[in-house]
Amino acid sequence: MAEKKRHVHVVRNVSCGSIADELGIEPGDRLLSIDGHEIEDIFDYQFYVEDEEILLLIEKPDGEQWELEIEKEADEQLGIEFESGLMDEYRSCRNKCIFCFIDQMPEGMRDTLYFKDDDSRLSFLQGNYVTLTNMSDHDIERIIRYRLEPINISFQTTNPELRCRMLHNRFAGDALKKVDQLFQGGIEMNGQIVLCKGINDGEELERSIRDLSRYLPLLKSVSVVPVGLTKFREGLFPLEPFTKEDAENVLSVIHRWQEKLYEQYGVHFIHAGDEWYLLAEQEVPEEERYDGYLQLENGVGMLRLLLNEFEEGYQKLEGYEYEAKEELTIATGKLAYPYLCRMARKMEEKFPGLDIRVRMIRNDFFGERITVSGLITAGDLIVQLNGTGVRGRLLIPCNMLKADEDVFLDDYTVDQVSEALQVPVNIVKSSGQDLIDAILGEKGSRT
Repeated sequence: MAEKKRHVHVVRNVSCGSIADELGIEPGDRLLSIDGHEIEDIFDYQFYVEDEEILLLIEKPDGEQWELEIEKEADEQLGIEFESGLMDEYRSCRNKCIFCFIDQMPEGMRDTLYFKDDDSRLSFLQGNYVTLTNMSDHDIERIIRYRLEPINISFQTTNPELRCRMLHNRFAGDALKKVDQLFQGGIEMNGQIVLCKGINDGEELERSIRDLSRYLPLLKSVSVVPVGLTKFREGLFPLEPFTKEDAENVLSVIHRWQEKLYEQYGVHFIHAGDEWYLLAEQEVPEEERYDGYLQLENGVGMLRLLLNEFEEGYQKLEGYEYEAKEELTIATGKLAYPYLCRMARKMEEKFPGLDIRVRMIRNDFFGERITVSGLITAGDLIVQLNGTGVRGRLLIPCNMLKADEDVFLDDYTVDQVSEALQVPVNIVKSSGQDLIDAILGEKGSRT
């Protein structure tokens, strides 16, 4: 029998004046248990510290153990931070999916970009999508007990045999049964289908939508996104890119099901990623079709939200004076390019002193089939803009950069790009109002 894993939780920091500080808990101490319960991760910890009376077992670096009785308010925290925010190791993916984007990455990038996570706890904490293949019955019980919802699930298909082939995991079909357990436990979910041409589209997509709609209303939404294909696919499963006709067919299926499910449940449920509309050369749907933008992080409705936010901000410009003359450049990917051109033209019409050039950056690093701005590298920016007369300030969207850092995917900094192009670079936050504010800068005023 395998030895049970022992969870060790080392204290990294103690907040000054907190309960832990007053009790003499220090960095380097180890938490052994709460009320006699071994703590597996942050969810166990948060669950047990909510009680008004708790018994803490702490081990000092010299091995001495302290048993601390604590009385506190129910929602009062102890003031302890641990070395790992999750208080456990991250679970990596056990699958070898035929569509995996990480397998299509070139060598030599930072290590964190190659980690394949498939951790249900990150689904709750960060919105990651999980396949359920490394989730145990114990994990399911904890999700239901602690109400860790919504859980985001990467389905791909509801055909068990096909799912095994797509994920290259013989347990992938059986893992779908965990959805029934989550449903019976009353856990809210969202879903995703990564569509691969000739594999899980057509009749298989129809089957998947039909099967998944039975989990309404707890399964609140399902997105359908096209597989991302980079140029680094040598030795990988042969996948073909979707054509305009393919995209039209996919959208036809999705729109038909939206109408049917809206009549039954009052929600559209199944949603197409924005890339389908670009490929089909169709306008993105109106806001009402997105049911409150449940899948923004999955690229569903981002363009419609951007347009609507821009229009709202644009209407507020009545009485706004902008007499300055300024040239500026906006860099974006192929997906958002036509929409940014439309917004730029409206700003120029309203403020004749503005001269805005929108530049579409081709993704030479990953390949031209990658159209989102979030995967544009600094190298492509510099090469394609250098020598083309970048005018005035350069505006780039924040999703080109690593979260909370001014660093691109290829580890160039914003300052390095600014120096290479000899222009100031402004980072634009995600909303349409942010775009208006970035364009106008501080040179305008309200009358």
